[in-house]
Amino acid sequence: MIGNEGLRLPVKVVEQDGTESFRPYLLRLMGWTEEQYFKEAPEMRFVEFEDGELIVHSPVNVRHQRIVGFLTFLLRGYVCSRNLGEVLNGPGVTRLRPGLNYEPDIFVVLTEHSDRFGEQYFAGAPALVVEVIAPSTRSYDLRTKAPNYRAHGVPEYWALDPERKTLHRHLRPEDPSAPYLVTQHTEGRLESQVIAG
Repeated sequence: MIGNEGLRLPVKVVEQDGTESFRPYLLRLMGWTEEQYFKEAPEMRFVEFEDGELIVHSPVNVRHQRIVGFLTFLLRGYVCSRNLGEVLNGPGVTRLRPGLNYEPDIFVVLTEHSDRFGEQYFAGAPALVVEVIAPSTRSYDLRTKAPNYRAHGVPEYWALDPERKTLHRHLRPEDPSAPYLVTQHTEGRLESQVIAG
């Protein structure tokens, strides 16, 4: 069951032979409006909305949660101590445009953009987005979200792959029509290009 008090989606993920599956999954549920998404999608579960589809993936593991918690701790300590802005976590929503709402693992909103917060979402491009890749979201995070983040003005996107021990850093070039400049990091120190200091 996916849902909260207002909505119950009876979903069961099964293998081809009909037995229940406990492997990673990514579901696309069609026929939704953005209004329904904000009104009825579960609040305590990552559910994203992309042009009429709800995107739901399997729950993350403990390692994923620990990595998100650690990175949030580091980023929040740095950003808040310098009064640069706010560090938020999903299922907080960043609405890149009407009809495209993602719930990044971590996103940084600079102080000068704090006026873009609404009651239900942050409107526009955060300064930095961090996604910790799960087996069910690898392709989605790298092949779908990365180009959408670039196209809608996110200047820096980190996709951290714990399984492959790699961080894919995507930097938006000055030419907004050009693709992200992508570098892969497996060790060492990495500094954000968009968060001052």
